Amino acid sequence: MTRTFFTFAAERHFWIKALCGVVLPISLASCATSTPKSDRITTGSIPTQTQSLNFGKPLEQMTAAELAQAEQTAGNAYERSPKDKTIGLAYANVLRMTGKNTQALAVMQQVAIAHPSDRDVLAAYGKAQAAAGQLEQALATISRAQTPDRPDWRLYSAEGAVLDQLGRSDEARQKYKLALESQPSEPSVMSNLGMSYVLSGDLKTAENYLRSASKLPTADSRVRQNLSLVVGLQGRFSEAEQIARQELSQTQANANVTYLRSMLSQQNTWAKLSDNRSAKADNATN
Repeated sequence: MTRTFFTFAAERHFWIKALCGVVLPISLASCATSTPKSDRITTGSIPTQTQSLNFGKPLEQMTAAELAQAEQTAGNAYERSPKDKTIGLAYANVLRMTGKNTQALAVMQQVAIAHPSDRDVLAAYGKAQAAAGQLEQALATISRAQTPDRPDWRLYSAEGAVLDQLGRSDEARQKYKLALESQPSEPSVMSNLGMSYVLSGDLKTAENYLRSASKLPTADSRVRQNLSLVVGLQGRFSEAEQIARQELSQTQANANVTYLRSMLSQQNTWAKLSDNRSAKADNATN
């Protein structure tokens, strides 16, 4: 099953894998990666363009069958024009959406060779590296894409997401705050910041950021689905289900809810969060 919500020693690896990467299935609508105006992925925004391939609708709203068709369309276009920036970015984006991170990285390597100084390409390359588990390399690539004289808030947010996955939450939050200074009340950044607090077990702070982000007019379903996850992690399953079902089709919402319940049950996630918070409290009083 392809997972989408949320573009995260042993316990830390669990949190990174379960919460900061992508969690819910993609037959729904995801932390997916393309909107008509700009990519607002909730775990590190990096711009990608897919309009020229005429997919018909945003990738995050596609079913598995539609994503398969989009992958074929983008793959055919890439085969014809492997050096085309827009096509390469779109193809890598679709591949990540379908869980083919290694192939997406290979595509971005080729695009980066053809466009070695392009900021969008470097940013997307860093994102592909992160998705493939090459976190330190991703951090270096994204940093190369950033320019001090013309900083890009999306790159700050993406850098923060990678830092969170490396367990460097304080540094990550500084990056998110820099992004928000440049782009106040940007829901994707606020969502990233909220998920950063999930990783450290501070669910109330996480919920506050995600709830604020979800109320913004530019917030999309991915932000609200992250909110659904955080509410569910606190044991409020009915409320989590209600949030998950607000704007998805019945089939998509059922898939999200089923996966959420399965993830929380199988991984004993709530118990892990409670233990993590208890340990923090004990350390604070010693």
